[in-house]
Amino acid sequence: MDAKIHLVKSQFSEKEKTTLEFGDLTASVFLFDSGVHAVRIKGKRTELVLLPFQGQQIWQALVDGTDLTMKSMFEQPYLTTDYLKTYGGFLIHCGVTAMGGAGPTDTHPLHGELPNAPYQKAHLLIGEDAKGRYIGLSGSYQHTEAFSHNYLAKPLVKVYEDSNLFTTELVIENLKKVEMELMYLAHINYRPIDNGQIVYSAKSDAKHVRVRRSIPSHIKSKPGYAEFIAELAEHPEAHHVLKPGLNFDPEIVFFIDYLADNEGWAHSLMVHPDGLGSYMRHRPEQLDHGVRWISRTPDQDALGIADPATAEPEGYTAEKAKGNLKFIPAGGTWRMDVEMGLLGKQETRQMQTHIENTIKS
Repeated sequence: MDAKIHLVKSQFSEKEKTTLEFGDLTASVFLFDSGVHAVRIKGKRTELVLLPFQGQQIWQALVDGTDLTMKSMFEQPYLTTDYLKTYGGFLIHCGVTAMGGAGPTDTHPLHGELPNAPYQKAHLLIGEDAKGRYIGLSGSYQHTEAFSHNYLAKPLVKVYEDSNLFTTELVIENLKKVEMELMYLAHINYRPIDNGQIVYSAKSDAKHVRVRRSIPSHIKSKPGYAEFIAELAEHPEAHHVLKPGLNFDPEIVFFIDYLADNEGWAHSLMVHPDGLGSYMRHRPEQLDHGVRWISRTPDQDALGIADPATAEPEGYTAEKAKGNLKFIPAGGTWRMDVEMGLLGKQETRQMQTHIENTIKS
């Protein structure tokens, strides 16, 4: 059974202090200079900085001393709900009443209300499961609007004592007495590496890997951008090696039809030139739309190897018209699970083989 340690904002100060020790696991709390509350959870191999009261984001992720987090213009998070004014986290929960860029008739903010949602409750968990001993961060955010929405978001991130992988889950509970619509995307932002190779469990042809041709209003394209998109539409495999100079400026987005293995997992991997592998896996039965986001600019360098989602990120109206909205029955729940981390050289080779076999089967 898990032990729960409740977090209150008065515990946090600019001086970082240890709150919990559990074997070789520790959790400490501190305030960024911006005033954002943070929790640092460390195991032997994995270290995460999380924002317990602001979206429960994973702000930074390190494994075996390697920072997996995207490069951004933000050295720290800021106290705002504006998505683009505090953007640089490793994992950002997006949704739930809407997700993606707003279309011409939409009124929702970019990626919905969840990314920087003000969580009312946060707590640490300590326990042990089949993967070993862990410290987790969880909490709850209730989003209530009269005559429209009323749901509870409950994420959970676990760092294991001696593992190079960490897990996250999210449960959405419909508090209304009628069904609710759901849109969700796990925005997972790895740092790309020059000449890294992208390997994933999907058929890599133009039918199953589709480049987004529309350009959102917040994106300002550069010369040659439209031509690069046209090339990727015909030959999506051209992006599989992250060669320096490819025109991922300001961003390229793909929609991918993932295949699951016999255990229900879809796999995504960036093989580093030295043989290590930035890795994640998700369940298509929960998140049936694969989104890949790449942005490589002088100020921002990010690779969403797979941002698994319930819909494409084209905004509420467009996705509703496509039939991509999900529904949670009255009093019901929806859940997603993702596992992430950094694989060693042998693990990376084994995963490449597993992905190849998944595609063939």
